[in-house]
Amino acid sequence: MASEDEVELAISAGAHALGFVSAMPSGPGPIDEDLIARLAARVPPPIATFLLTAANDADTIIAQQRHCGTNTLQLVDAVQPGTHERLRTELLGVRIVQVIHVRNEESIDEAVAVAPFVDAILLDSGNPTLKIKVLGGTGRLHNWSISRSIREAVNIPVFLAGGLKPNNVRAAIEAVHPFGIDVCSGLRSDGQLDPAKLYDFMCALR
Repeated sequence: MASEDEVELAISAGAHALGFVSAMPSGPGPIDEDLIARLAARVPPPIATFLLTAANDADTIIAQQRHCGTNTLQLVDAVQPGTHERLRTELLGVRIVQVIHVRNEESIDEAVAVAPFVDAILLDSGNPTLKIKVLGGTGRLHNWSISRSIREAVNIPVFLAGGLKPNNVRAAIEAVHPFGIDVCSGLRSDGQLDPAKLYDFMCALR
């Protein structure tokens, strides 16, 4: 989400959660944290508000969340050892979602290792190994068979992202059987949330 209009549009379409992208090393969608705080405050319960953060240390992430006021953290990169535990201790009631970028079968091991420390896992198509990390918003699909294996290997909710659009989201659900779907670039035209694409996407989901 990047504006009040987008927040209202997504809520009216029936979204269960809204994402707000803070500073990233690359990719579309980052907005100022002051704006994130204002927008998140407008979202009524029970709709979840996700703060997407590329920070990997607990102090920075804690400060971001307290400023922005979202009820969920989406960690789009691997974090330093002990970070999940500190977030759990210091941000009571805030849910933690760890992104796993599905590149090969090693991603299964990554997901299994982090699952005990988080509330959910989100599978995306970035590449954190590049010199300039790509941590989301790629519009690219990844191997859904690996995503299915991850979903079967962990006992927490798994969200699926990466290249989803109205014309492929049903196939994605049938292939992976995720807990939920995350989408951004697939519903945008000229950088703006597209009402027609959003409508088609929600119809495909239902």
